[in-house]
Amino acid sequence: MSAKRHSRRSVLVVDDEPRMIHFIRLNLEHDGFQVYEATSGSDALDQMRDDLPDLILLDVMMPELDGFETLRLMREISTVPVIMLTAKGEEDDKVRGLELGADDYVTKPFSPRELVSRVRAVLRRTEMPGETVHELIEVDERLRIDFDRREFWVEGELVKLRPTEYRLLFHLVQNAGWVVPHEQLLAKVWGYEYRDETHYLRLYINYLRQKLEKDPSKPEYILTERGVGYRFVDYRRQQERGA
Repeated sequence: MSAKRHSRRSVLVVDDEPRMIHFIRLNLEHDGFQVYEATSGSDALDQMRDDLPDLILLDVMMPELDGFETLRLMREISTVPVIMLTAKGEEDDKVRGLELGADDYVTKPFSPRELVSRVRAVLRRTEMPGETVHELIEVDERLRIDFDRREFWVEGELVKLRPTEYRLLFHLVQNAGWVVPHEQLLAKVWGYEYRDETHYLRLYINYLRQKLEKDPSKPEYILTERGVGYRFVDYRRQQERGA
C-alpha cells in the first residue's frame, strides 16, 4: 500500500470565486480532507499534475476555460474522479458533464452536508469492490474479463474502463443470468442516496455497451429488462450448451 493511502484524502477545488473556495475548504477540512485550490481551468490542469488529488470539485461557469472544456482536457490525461459544481439545474448541463466524464454534479447553492456526502460517495466508487473474483472470465471468443487484474479484452484489444464503469460491470457479471433492478445497481455502484438517479445508470450502461458490444444498439452482453433493470448474459449456461 502506498504512503498516500495512509494520508488524508485530498481534494482540488476549482472555482473563480474566492468566497466559494473558502466555504468549500472550511467544510472539507472540517471533515478531514486535504484541500488544494485553483481559480482557473489552466491552473487546475497544472495543479492536477503537481498535487495528484484524489478528487476534483470543478466549477462549470469560469472565464476563459469553462468547466466543460477543462474536464475534457483532464480526461485526456487522467481518470481522477470529478464532481461538477454548477449554478444551473438544467438537465442538459448535468448530462453534458456526465458525458464528458464527470462522476457526479452538485447544484449551487448546496449544503456542506450534501457536498461532503457526494465527495465521500464518489471516492467510495473509485475503490475496488470488496469482493474479489479469482478467475479469468471468458464470456465468448471476443470478450474476456479479468477482475483480479482489472483487465478487459475485446477482440484481443485491451479496453480501459473508468472506476464507475468497472464497478457497474462487476456487479452485473457477478449476477450473470439474473436481472439486477435499477435501484440495486444504483445503491451498489453509486451509493444508497443515488437509488432514484436512473439517468446515471442509463448513461453508464451506454458507456459500457459502446466499449464492449459489437453493436451497442443491439446488445448481446448487457441486456435491458424494460422497467425493471439490467441483466448480463448467462455466459456459463451458454458455455455448457456449447460443450
